Amino acid sequence: MPPRHVLLAVLVAVTWGLNFPAIHLSLQQFPPFLLVALRFAVIAVPTLLLVPRPRVAWRWLLGYGTGFGVLQFVFLYLAMDTGMPTGLASLVLQSSAPFTVLLAAVLLRERLTVRQGLGVAIAVVGLGGIAVHRAGLDGGAALVPVVLTLCGGLGWAFGNLCNRQAQADSPFRLMMWMTVVPPLPMLALSLLVEGPATIAASFHGLTTPTGLAALGGLAFTVLVATVVGTGLWTWLMARHSSSVVAPFSMLVPVVGIGSSWLFLHEPTRPAELALGTLVVGGVLLGSTGRRTPAPPPSSAAERRTADPAATAPAEPA
Repeated sequence: MPPRHVLLAVLVAVTWGLNFPAIHLSLQQFPPFLLVALRFAVIAVPTLLLVPRPRVAWRWLLGYGTGFGVLQFVFLYLAMDTGMPTGLASLVLQSSAPFTVLLAAVLLRERLTVRQGLGVAIAVVGLGGIAVHRAGLDGGAALVPVVLTLCGGLGWAFGNLCNRQAQADSPFRLMMWMTVVPPLPMLALSLLVEGPATIAASFHGLTTPTGLAALGGLAFTVLVATVVGTGLWTWLMARHSSSVVAPFSMLVPVVGIGSSWLFLHEPTRPAELALGTLVVGGVLLGSTGRRTPAPPPSSAAERRTADPAATAPAEPA
């Protein structure tokens, strides 16, 4: 990846890391399934009215929306609502990176270099060390919330692969249209599981400090984490292999744990900081280094075949 794209990937990690305290604030007011529906409905309505649909196969659009929008967040929000600590949730969800690399190698036959594999392995060791350390502390996450968060990471990985396979003419429009998929199934799930009474009660007290904080968290999640963060992520995934982009998501828990300590006063210990440094080192190892350029295609048709994203117009950052 060129340096500018590396910086964009780091920016995505920062926005997504800060998103976890924002989700925590929103869950103080709204039940989890309703909150997922609200998160995407706010974007889906103007998307349907104003944004042209990208030229992609429906199966990849629906797969992206189901994996990234439904499966990831239904499990993540449910885990956080049932006691998953905010910082630890930001850590465990990054299981999506090794899941993505593994699924891409098995299903898409993407080649994994030794350097990339070593970088992912080092980052996974760092993530695993933080998880073990957190699980051993008083008030550590129980097994069920951890398993739910891992399921969210697997859903994110599935969405990554569908995003990669879509080969959209406009990655930004693909991201916007992905938000059309989750609202209706999540609203139906909210009505079925959480019930109309709980949904109605969550809209009372929005002018209280808790309600205003929840609305602020929702606004950050929609505008910054989804439109900016996910938009840049989709743009990067369309231009680079999954094994190159996905490891940057393992930087998210470094930001998530730090921001949870700063804003929510969740404790962060020296061992976690040291292991977080290991995560950063693994990501840098796997994403940097010399690339051997392929021979240039001899025709425009061959160029499009070799790199379907090459003809896609660059979206503004």
